[in-house]
Amino acid sequence: MTSHPPRSGLVTVEHRTADAIAGPLLTADPMTGVGYAEPVDVIGPDRKTRRGQVLDINGEQVTVQVLDGTEGLGLEGTVIRSRGGTSRLAVGPGLLGRTFDGAGHLADGGPPIVPHEFRDLDGAPLNPVARSHPSEVAETGISAIDALITLVRGQKLPIFSGYGLPAAELAARIATSARVPGGTGEDDFVVVFAALGVTRREAEFYRAAFAGSGRQHRMVAFLNLAEDPAVERLQTPRLALTAAEYLAWDAGLQVLVVMTDMTNYCEALREVSAARQELPGRRGYPSDMYSDLASLFERAGRIHGSRGSITQLAVLTMPDDDISHPIPDLAGYITEGQIVLSRDLDRRGIFPPIDVLPSLSRLASAGIGTGSTRDDHRDLAGQLYACYARGRQVRDLASIVGTAALSEDDRRYLTFAGDFEQRFVNQGPERRSITATLDLAWDLLQRFPRHELKRIRQRFLDSRHRPTAEASASQPDHGRPAEATA
Repeated sequence: MTSHPPRSGLVTVEHRTADAIAGPLLTADPMTGVGYAEPVDVIGPDRKTRRGQVLDINGEQVTVQVLDGTEGLGLEGTVIRSRGGTSRLAVGPGLLGRTFDGAGHLADGGPPIVPHEFRDLDGAPLNPVARSHPSEVAETGISAIDALITLVRGQKLPIFSGYGLPAAELAARIATSARVPGGTGEDDFVVVFAALGVTRREAEFYRAAFAGSGRQHRMVAFLNLAEDPAVERLQTPRLALTAAEYLAWDAGLQVLVVMTDMTNYCEALREVSAARQELPGRRGYPSDMYSDLASLFERAGRIHGSRGSITQLAVLTMPDDDISHPIPDLAGYITEGQIVLSRDLDRRGIFPPIDVLPSLSRLASAGIGTGSTRDDHRDLAGQLYACYARGRQVRDLASIVGTAALSEDDRRYLTFAGDFEQRFVNQGPERRSITATLDLAWDLLQRFPRHELKRIRQRFLDSRHRPTAEASASQPDHGRPAEATA
């Protein structure tokens, strides 16, 4: 991370004795002349300089989080020296194609970036009146998302995963395959990827995936390792979002920010909160975790008069697969829907294992349909949901009474549910455009007679529905009204 140089005429503040050290935190009292979130240098008796940041000011008592750890520090002989200004990131066009560590230092062996300016990591609050309602789709290449849980540019949408599920693979897939639909505006679409608390093996997986995608020159990556200080994890998403804000608001680009795993971020919050001896909230997490997460998620959106946008996909691992756990619970209040991964689908080898029934995108209706994706998209999505939901109900019934006791219609829905999971949700390494996804949806629905497809309007059935012989035999003689409601 590049810090803003000391302001002209600023007197450097130096305190020569630490009063308390607890975990990654150091307390000095009295200490004056420093500001909240100001970067500091912490020099120990070993003369080694460690990076720090002012975390709290209470009168003349200052609490500093030491980003490089407090090992080797002592109450005597420790010097705290302010740098002046706030923690900032050097931004410029040279960000694209580069990889940074969790502290904002270049980690790809390339030349340093020539900064156009330095940006505060906390960003500039957006006036709600200036926000523009998201209405343009971002194509991920994942059929289950593009058709049913459609991601809209400017939206914030979390992925709820469980331990052992392929959330990392899904995040990498989206980061390397997402684009503007229709094949236009590719140069305007970029990805900022932030990995929080990952192992070296996972970091290498991301590096290899990005390098092999052919789109690394349109990406910026921040990789925070599990072995790095926990407090550094609190800065990594802010570094990524600061870079995204420059690319979106200054360069006018469509930016997709992928952050994984926000559970590691929340664990770092809990660790720092415990070190500060704060009163804990639910399950030991800090009581202000909601506002902290909101300060990150609310940096997504669109602004009136700006060509750019910031869209967020944040991976959250649910401990014990508990969707009511404080992390997914609070994230669900802030964000606009969720993508839920299924352990059952994963066991059956389906990738990505997205359970579409508990998943939703609250802004999907604003980004699909005529002029955006395709005029039959909304009808198809509703019909797929309805048929798959009934197929799941029939599957539960069949587990009790057996398939022999099912009616012909029930068996048709049961077969559809299996085909939907194996052919539509499951796509392996294949990337599908929205057009290919919607065509596949029509292919799956051909098994149903027209009177069963109650959520699709007649004009779409007339032009696209070609029922199988079995479906035609099941069609009643009285037909169907001239036009049904969507």
